[in-house]
Amino acid sequence: MRRRALPTLALCTLFAAPSGCMTAVAAFQPRIGNTIVLSTTAADGTTHERVLTPIDHEDGLFVAANHWPRAWYQRALDDPEVRVTRDGQTRDYRAVPVSEQERERLLGESGFPRIGYLFTGFAPREFLRLDPR
Repeated sequence: MRRRALPTLALCTLFAAPSGCMTAVAAFQPRIGNTIVLSTTAADGTTHERVLTPIDHEDGLFVAANHWPRAWYQRALDDPEVRVTRDGQTRDYRAVPVSEQERERLLGESGFPRIGYLFTGFAPREFLRLDPR
């Protein structure tokens, strides 16, 4: 039993380290490059901000939940009235879950590398469309 413990622990560390690192980066995502700040509201009325990379597509503005820390995503589903700050300008939006067909299209077109799934702990990639209000 002890013979297998060390190799098993090493294998778990090897697979958990990248996803743990990406989860930490996601939790403390800095405002670098093309980012937006998405403000969501919790059930108790508190507002939470999250830095995200927008996906500008011909038919709208989208955001993706790529990592496991995705409380912002659940809050946007629960209360879709969100606020986006981009380039110093703040606007109100309605967060709308995309259809399965739209999700597949975005998965194919958004350029998320397959290796990204390994580094994000195989988190399923979900999208929201942000419709201006």
